[in-house]
Amino acid sequence: MTPARIDIITMGCSKNLVDSERLMRRLAAKGYEMHHDAHDVSGEVVVVNTCGFIGDAKQESIEMILGLCEAKQAGDIGSLYVMGCLSERYLGELKAEIEEVDGWFGKFNWDRIVDLLPDRREQVERLRPWERTLTTPPFSAYIKISEGCNRMCAYCAIPLITGRHKSRPVDEILSEVRQLASEGVREFNVIAQDLSAYGTDLPGKQLQLATLIDRMADIEGVRWIRLHYAYPVNFPYDVLEVMRRRPNVCNYLDIALQHISTPVLDSMRRHINKEETMALIERIRHEVPGIRLRTTLMTGFPGEGEDEFRELEEFVKTVRFDRLGVFAYSEEEGTWAARHLSDDVPQDVKEERRDQLLDYHERISLSLNEKLIGETIEVLIEGDEDGELLARTEWDSPEVDLQVHVSVAEGCTAPVPGEFVRVKIVDVMPYDLYAELEQ
Repeated sequence: MTPARIDIITMGCSKNLVDSERLMRRLAAKGYEMHHDAHDVSGEVVVVNTCGFIGDAKQESIEMILGLCEAKQAGDIGSLYVMGCLSERYLGELKAEIEEVDGWFGKFNWDRIVDLLPDRREQVERLRPWERTLTTPPFSAYIKISEGCNRMCAYCAIPLITGRHKSRPVDEILSEVRQLASEGVREFNVIAQDLSAYGTDLPGKQLQLATLIDRMADIEGVRWIRLHYAYPVNFPYDVLEVMRRRPNVCNYLDIALQHISTPVLDSMRRHINKEETMALIERIRHEVPGIRLRTTLMTGFPGEGEDEFRELEEFVKTVRFDRLGVFAYSEEEGTWAARHLSDDVPQDVKEERRDQLLDYHERISLSLNEKLIGETIEVLIEGDEDGELLARTEWDSPEVDLQVHVSVAEGCTAPVPGEFVRVKIVDVMPYDLYAELEQ
């Protein structure tokens, strides 16, 4: 029997991508031909994994759904199913307004899609719960270690969508890493909504992030482990000792701080103040010399006046984050801020402040990169573009951080994607490094 084609489209974050990969593996086991390319969709079944985090992401997901409804009416695709965060949160409204969709599923019941579609093989392959089909390059994978969040920050809709924090068992995660490493994955990007809370809901209620990362580092074939989305309150400092001691744990940490003004942090319900934030940053940098810090900041939260923004501006200039994302506040219905605070900062002011911080950081990033000129560092080759090799350092996460453009001397053998090589930095831009392959 010829497998029917199923297209999976993923919107939003890497945590959504892991869910899509798990769905793809289960459908492939039933005999379906799987595709994951939003620009080439023609399947007999199409599944959209949506994002519902902020306004722009929601709009993008809705536009994707409506576009596919038109494709379905034109006969270009077959059945259309929707899953993920948007439908988890707005199922009633979406179902009533978009009748062309054949089935609606949330973030946690997408298994029903697997059950809904008939087997196309006489004998369906048996899978372990965590198995998935990677959509990332074969040498790199995301590892989701928990779901949900208990923090209830004033602006954030994620707990309303995903529910309370739930850690995956350590042994299950390690089994997944072993399997992926045996298949050639060398880079493991550890993700969670709240890394800092990992393990607090497991038996014994111990902070287990350091133990998990230490045991991951023991697995044969694991070359890079990178940590994403720590929370500043109750930060698991013992993971820094692991990072310092284990060469395959990258000197990189993604920790969202959002703001520095104590009154704004209080309004955000972040449970931390300016002095505690500064002490946290100082301790992290002291315990792991050379660590690269990525953070996310927000402009225009209710009550952010000129004084509070100037404080945030000075924070960016003083701390000099290695990697930085900045977002303008978006009021999300159902959140504490939407219920209790007035969205009193004009949109153009929010965006102007955001752009100003990003302009500062561009200059900071260039200054930090210039210190690398002449240095020899290890990079992971990702691919090539227009005859030039593209790579990343241990300090750079896929898609969001810096790229290294590597030139290879004539007559030399070029490294292949997935290979780790040493290169010499010869030039820099704010968000790009230029290097020559070490002979």
